[in-house]
Amino acid sequence: MSPRALVRQEDQRAGRGPERRAGPPSTRALVRQPDRPAHSGTERRAGPTSTRSLVRQPEPNRFPEPGHVTADILITGGTLVDGTGAPGTPGSVAIEGDRIRLVPAGAPPPAAAGTIDATGRVVAPGFIDLHSHSGLWLLAEPLHEPKVRQGITTEVIGVDGNSYAPFDDPRALRDFVELNAGLDGHPDIAYDWSSVETYLGRFDGRISLNVAFLVGNSALRIGALGWDDVPADQHATGRMLAMLREAMEEGAWGLSSGLDYPPGSYATTAELADLTREAGRNGGFYHTHVRYPLGDRFLDPFREAIEIGRRGEAPAHITHFYHRRTFPGPPEQLLALVDDARAEGLDVTFDAYPSEWASTRLLILIPTWAQEGGPARTKERLGDRTVRHRIRRELAERGVLFAGAGGLRDVRIGYLAHPEHARWEGRPLGELIDATGSDPVDALCDLLLAENLRPNEVTPGPHTDGIRRFLRHPIGMVGTDSTFLGARPSPRTYGSFPRILGQFVREEGLLGLEEAVRRMTSAPAARLGLRDRGVLRDGAVADIVVFDPATVRSNATADDPRRYPDGIEHVLVAGRPVVADGRHTGATPGRALRHGID
Repeated sequence: MSPRALVRQEDQRAGRGPERRAGPPSTRALVRQPDRPAHSGTERRAGPTSTRSLVRQPEPNRFPEPGHVTADILITGGTLVDGTGAPGTPGSVAIEGDRIRLVPAGAPPPAAAGTIDATGRVVAPGFIDLHSHSGLWLLAEPLHEPKVRQGITTEVIGVDGNSYAPFDDPRALRDFVELNAGLDGHPDIAYDWSSVETYLGRFDGRISLNVAFLVGNSALRIGALGWDDVPADQHATGRMLAMLREAMEEGAWGLSSGLDYPPGSYATTAELADLTREAGRNGGFYHTHVRYPLGDRFLDPFREAIEIGRRGEAPAHITHFYHRRTFPGPPEQLLALVDDARAEGLDVTFDAYPSEWASTRLLILIPTWAQEGGPARTKERLGDRTVRHRIRRELAERGVLFAGAGGLRDVRIGYLAHPEHARWEGRPLGELIDATGSDPVDALCDLLLAENLRPNEVTPGPHTDGIRRFLRHPIGMVGTDSTFLGARPSPRTYGSFPRILGQFVREEGLLGLEEAVRRMTSAPAARLGLRDRGVLRDGAVADIVVFDPATVRSNATADDPRRYPDGIEHVLVAGRPVVADGRHTGATPGRALRHGID
């Protein structure tokens, strides 16, 4: 297929070796256990606890005093897996302020205000999540337990083209929050920012992990063109480039697109290449949810993503890259696109999530032309019988809507606000259809209207064998694609990193432990351009996770997804414990990381 057929052209718009694992755990006690009853691991908010009480205090005369630097915390007895892929080694980690000092095995340790006994455990850099839908939710739920209790210390927000800055017009920001509520939520917070700078300032010192922000192309389009499916002329393109440049000067790490989500989905390949070039000039990269309906709906969407990076002469990162059983070819054909691009000299990478369940806003089932003009015009169309007839016809022509074969009936709905809909929370849409006797499209549109566009959906996604193949690829990294909405979100929100370490590393041997940690730490840090995170080395920021390689596992399931994992025992952000003994400490040392500074 020619490159022209792989991109959305302006004239088409009318139709628009087994690495060594750490040894078995010792029976020696870890940190002092506070007196509390055992619990099942299901979600239960523990009250803030004293950070100091959860690390063991040094015994009198334990360390020789003369000539030793005092550390705030000393992590002893563990296997240090430094994030580079090198074999784990015994040693200790001294934390001085927010920085790391490594203490080799056999070297005299410094005196410390508190210690963590990591005997039989792995000490690694904190995990970095390349895809999270927490750009609003985190401001309402700053402890962020579903993520920090996986060992995540940094996550990427502003993904899928859906960032909440910059927005000069407060009304446009409110409208965008409404349109995207089924993906990122609509929490009861003050929407009182406009620039990237003021938005990022809302996170500093108020959250339990760090965030790295991407500028979404939907925000750029709204600021330059509004909500309509119109081409970007020279003036509008110049406006978007200036907005992107200013955003990166204020700390953004790159550009994101979500080419299923209006109005960003109205961008042409050429427009996205221009924006990608600007991101690259400023040291950033292009992070994309591809245009899944394009061409053959299999390889062509990813060919376009690679073409955008090629034209823009900047790195391209394909997010939530996976294979569906309904695709007409095997996973190897998708992975070959990445291999061929890299052989050509292009900087192409990807992340994947280890879950068979996908999730997004229910509104994604509505064709993008029906969402033109913003949320008010979208709701007008959803109430129009003529429009519903067209939607019904197009859904039938589209065929399989997602990775499952059941169509609308199998979509699991959630994040419902109205009391009369409470019984459908977390249930298949087919149950509501049967109970109301409605046509499926009428039931879908009626629900979206009654709930002000906010419902979320969970559907079948990747298949397990495909997950293995993507995780095994040497360029693959991890993005949870986590959503936090409704009673039964995708289990990937609570269990992605522990599932990899438990099932795919320990039980199946798909990856060696050190290699898996590299993909979770230094590899995503390098993709983002983080300077002092993702590795254990002298002077690096003390974002650290301590886990038990013999017990780490995900407990989240499709039916019971809000369960915390086992084996993630301690998590430190900038040297401060946010998880100790598997419980949240209540600390909020996280902040927004700034491009050019961090």
